[in-house]
Amino acid sequence: IMATTLCRACPINPRQRGFPSAAGCSENLKLLQLLVRHSKKEHCALGVVFVDIAKAFDTVCHQHVLAALSQRGVDPHIHLVGDMYRNISTYID
Repeated sequence: IMATTLCRACPINPRQRGFPSAAGCSENLKLLQLLVRHSKKEHCALGVVFVDIAKAFDTVCHQHVLAALSQRGVDPHIHLVGDMYRNISTYID
């Protein structure tokens, strides 16, 4: 339910492969294979850039994320997500 609500409020770029339900890696690999094949066949240069932003959500202030979701008109109960991150701690016995 949350994923559907967030997708409506904040549409994901079709090139984004982190969260869509489709199999993104295999589609991207096939596209890369086609580009390499075409580049070789046409004898043209090809540049490829891979970007992997690890733990991106951890590097963004959660308050900014919640504010952005609120501005986009996400369900008014979005504060419940914020509550999950407020005053949390981990204990290892």
